[in-house]
Amino acid sequence: MKKIYANATEALDGVLTDGMLIAAGGFGLCGIPELLLEAIKDSGAQDLTFASNNAGVDDFGIGILLQTKQVKKMISSYVGENAEFMRQYLAGELELEFNPQGTLAERMRAGGAGIPGFYTKTGVGTVIADGKEHKDFNGETYIMEEGIFADLAIVKAWKADDTGNLIFRKTARNFNVPAATCGKICVAEVEEIVPRGSLDPDQIHLPGIYVHRIIQGDHEKRIEQRTTRKKEEA
Repeated sequence: MKKIYANATEALDGVLTDGMLIAAGGFGLCGIPELLLEAIKDSGAQDLTFASNNAGVDDFGIGILLQTKQVKKMISSYVGENAEFMRQYLAGELELEFNPQGTLAERMRAGGAGIPGFYTKTGVGTVIADGKEHKDFNGETYIMEEGIFADLAIVKAWKADDTGNLIFRKTARNFNVPAATCGKICVAEVEEIVPRGSLDPDQIHLPGIYVHRIIQGDHEKRIEQRTTRKKEEA
């Protein structure tokens, strides 16, 4: 199977349609599949639902799709850095399904493992539990959350080989791995594609069986909030 494509537009050709549920990797501004998101913007696809830890910022990440009104709904756990997201939500222009961060990661992981639902204590007694099934185990109340089965997964990795084995760097691993597994089709953008057999099997974070298409490209290294320590007096 050919997995390496020349660019993001080619990699999404034939798999991107209006109304899709897309699982997107990224944690803050780390590990965002920016090239694929730009290609989705250029495609003009509409009424999209994104399952993602965050919505990026106004001019980066999923934020660029909010600007063009291509996103119908967000399934997220943190959206605090995006003014356009807030404006659309408060104006009733954007649907929002809030998830606790661990619950969202587990919903993606569950979908990737073929698990339709699971029980968790997180959210019991809060608005998160409204309308969800409650069940007691050993005297403790849990709520049922559904696994996420996405039509498409887009992720960003550090290295890949031509079979799709992926290695992520540090924080980029948080949501990219579960997002990749829960998509019917997974498209990955990477910084480097290396020859087959050159990756240490013990260092591979995501096996190539989950990855259908790969592109290599140049990426922007953004820092969401720069925090530094004050210089000590001599």
